[in-house]
Amino acid sequence: MEIANLDDCFIEKYITNIMLEMGIPAHLKGYHYLRDAILLSGKDVEVVTSVTKLLYPTVARRYKTTGQKVERAIRNAIEVSWSRGNDETFVNLFGYSSSNGKTRPTNSEYIARIADKVRLDIKSM
Repeated sequence: MEIANLDDCFIEKYITNIMLEMGIPAHLKGYHYLRDAILLSGKDVEVVTSVTKLLYPTVARRYKTTGQKVERAIRNAIEVSWSRGNDETFVNLFGYSSSNGKTRPTNSEYIARIADKVRLDIKSM
């Protein structure tokens, strides 16, 4: 089954479950921006190759803000999840975690990896 053929609501719920498992607090603006960025990246892999020129501006238009604010809010959400989230979940997803002394993944690495997981999980359904 392809991600493009599914209802956005179903995919959003699936992404939300992953994000909550990773410890991203839902009250952060970056939480909502990140969910949309992952959804867009899941539907179009090319979006991740141009996050500053394509992905952030697309999310920013949806929320009537700027691409810079979207980038900063997403970075903050990732930093919070990296420091407070479940290390086991990060090891399963990225192969490392903050407990290994590694630095957090970049915004684009984080978005691309979760989008890839969502795409692969949905294909196997």
